[in-house]
Amino acid sequence: MKFFRDFERKFYKYAISNLMYYIVVLYAVGLIFFVVMPEMYFQVYTQYLCLDARAILHGQIWRAATFLIYPPSFGMFRFTSLFFGIIALFMYHNLGQTLENVWGSFRFNVFFFMGMLAQVAACLLGYLVFGQIWPLTTGFLNASIFLAFAMYFPDAQFLLFFVLPVKAKWLAVAECAVYLYSFIFGSAADRCELLVSLANILVFFLLTRNYSRYSLKERQRKINFKKEMKIRPKGAARHKCAVCGRTELDGENLEFRYCSKCEGSFEYCQDHLYTHKHVIKEEE
Repeated sequence: MKFFRDFERKFYKYAISNLMYYIVVLYAVGLIFFVVMPEMYFQVYTQYLCLDARAILHGQIWRAATFLIYPPSFGMFRFTSLFFGIIALFMYHNLGQTLENVWGSFRFNVFFFMGMLAQVAACLLGYLVFGQIWPLTTGFLNASIFLAFAMYFPDAQFLLFFVLPVKAKWLAVAECAVYLYSFIFGSAADRCELLVSLANILVFFLLTRNYSRYSLKERQRKINFKKEMKIRPKGAARHKCAVCGRTELDGENLEFRYCSKCEGSFEYCQDHLYTHKHVIKEEE
């Protein structure tokens, strides 16, 4: 959307680079605290740090951020928790860093902080509307990061149980199936919690889509482009990177893609698809 692009151009300089690194540091602090003193950890987390709508409404607004000290994975035993917790830290750091490389620091910041606000909103809504205090942690926030990654890299493989290779899209389908089951058979409060907690995925993708591609002008441009391709001289290159100028004639392994965020017919090779500067035309 245009207003989001304007917002990005105005405030992109305030984005936090490598945001997932700092989030993983918080996860690591919580993980170490849990492994060393598990009983004290849950006591401190519950009383002072977790998302508690009643406490937030009574002035403990720091809980809107301190709930991030909850690590993404716990096990049954201390060392099991440490082992799987470290693996989870590396995994979510890589997922978040990959999304930041694709979107840029500003958009990843927006996505992540929208997820945080969604958790806080779900917590407050549950208390004010349904009279419930939901023990929300970082589960839905981490789930939104993984689902966003699966949307962009559906064929990326994960080793299930460290042995079985499974593509990200099938893991995402399985996770969505669990959420769908909870939505169908859960209570109204559970449905509300689920929808609000994961709302950042839908809202973010609606905000960042380039709707100009569906305009009559853009459709006519594509028609003219196809006509030009048909009359191209024999042996001439069909694809050319807008950054380095390479074509498919320079190597049989080169791949070319159009960038959905650039305004116009700009094509890039695989080396510059995610690293180029987006072309955005100024409104007259």
